[in-house]
Amino acid sequence: MSRGISIGDYTLRIYQLMFLISFILGYQIFKAMLKREKAPVSWMDPLLTYSVVATVIGARLGHVLFYQPDYYLKHPLEILMVWKGGLASHGAAIALIIAMYLLAKKVTKTPMLWLLDRIVIVVALAAAFIRIGNYTNSEIVGRPGNSSFETVFTYPAKEYLNSFYKNYIYDVAFMETEERLELDGMDYPVYEANFFVEDNVDPQDLALSLERNILPRMSLLSSDEQHILAYPDAKAEIISPVEIRIKVLGVPRYPTQLFEAGAYFISFLILIFFYLKTRKRFDLGFLFGLFLTLIFGFRLYVEQFKANQVGFEEGMSLNMGQLLSIPLILAGIYFMIVSKKKTYIFSEQHPDKVDE
Repeated sequence: MSRGISIGDYTLRIYQLMFLISFILGYQIFKAMLKREKAPVSWMDPLLTYSVVATVIGARLGHVLFYQPDYYLKHPLEILMVWKGGLASHGAAIALIIAMYLLAKKVTKTPMLWLLDRIVIVVALAAAFIRIGNYTNSEIVGRPGNSSFETVFTYPAKEYLNSFYKNYIYDVAFMETEERLELDGMDYPVYEANFFVEDNVDPQDLALSLERNILPRMSLLSSDEQHILAYPDAKAEIISPVEIRIKVLGVPRYPTQLFEAGAYFISFLILIFFYLKTRKRFDLGFLFGLFLTLIFGFRLYVEQFKANQVGFEEGMSLNMGQLLSIPLILAGIYFMIVSKKKTYIFSEQHPDKVDE
């Protein structure tokens, strides 16, 4: 799968593009909501600042605290290295709630739940686009499974092989063939792995190494780390002094990122439907509660199809993502139940309403 769009010498990553699209659409949608309710559009700048800062910090700290606290206690400076990966949406959700509390108190002077009821609409849409970006980045992959919904994520294998053979090859590319092989109850698609050899390397020696060492070794990785496996008795074919080809098996996995993207987009449509349907009675906290219930209810379900993010999840009846989702689902149900006890109509109750 393509991971970017070439623009001259620059490659725009699909993940970056998805983030940009979600940012632009979210900005315009929230701005339209403010205008609809006669709220000051000038709130957009502080809202953007609070939301972005809270999301990044919360997502990072969520991963640090929930998934790898021992590692980051030993390497505290790496907490700041967000570009190395490791973000948790549960942490982002908690931080966003805190940010909306501060924004409501310092800037908008509205009930916190009024802000949360609206920000979650654009958050649901942004989450859908970001999961599409995760798919193109081969991040947050699913477990291996014999399913009609399957994707072979070859990019992690490409990075692994490029790193392992960095002094011998300058690239490796995978091409799917029409052949499939059933092995140990799994149906594997067959790929051709093309290794592009450095000029100073003997291709014969590298071919033997591929056959005897590296590819069989990949079959010994944990199931969550396997993306390609050695084809039984495969022989490396020297295509030219700078290219070697060998058959491998692609490990089909559930594309859980796309499952989530679809669920989040449907959640966005449900939230925007209820928002637009509401004209005279705004029940504080209903949309926020609905968001928590929909998003994390689906997370509770789909996590069973995901590969473990960290080693300690192995053998757990519920993984960390599921455990963190349960209290948020319960909180969502609570907010929906109590929401009818208090209403808030900005255009009637707020002193800073815009008269048009």
